[in-house]
Amino acid sequence: MKKAKIYRYKKWAGTLIESENGYHFTYEEAYLNDEKAEPISLTLPLTEKEYSSKILFPFFDGLIPEGWLLDIVEKNWKLDIRDRMSILLLTCTDCIGAVSVEPIETNENE
Repeated sequence: MKKAKIYRYKKWAGTLIESENGYHFTYEEAYLNDEKAEPISLTLPLTEKEYSSKILFPFFDGLIPEGWLLDIVEKNWKLDIRDRMSILLLTCTDCIGAVSVEPIETNENE
């Protein structure tokens, strides 16, 4: 299982999880209670419910580098180009724009 904290302008907005059942995104309660809270994406409106998908949500997939930058990532870190979550965790900690991704260390047993 892979997990990440999702930040919007350095405020913890939610948690993204990759499990054997797919991908799950949930906004943090404190973020939802902030009167200035805005959705991280128009495709992920503010809600208390969990978003689930069999594939990585297009918004997060769009943060991943493309072209020659993706080639560099694949070669330097020896990642499978199909392992989108691992690429997201390694390359999107300091994205251009409002959203950033911070990996959450997990135990193998989780």
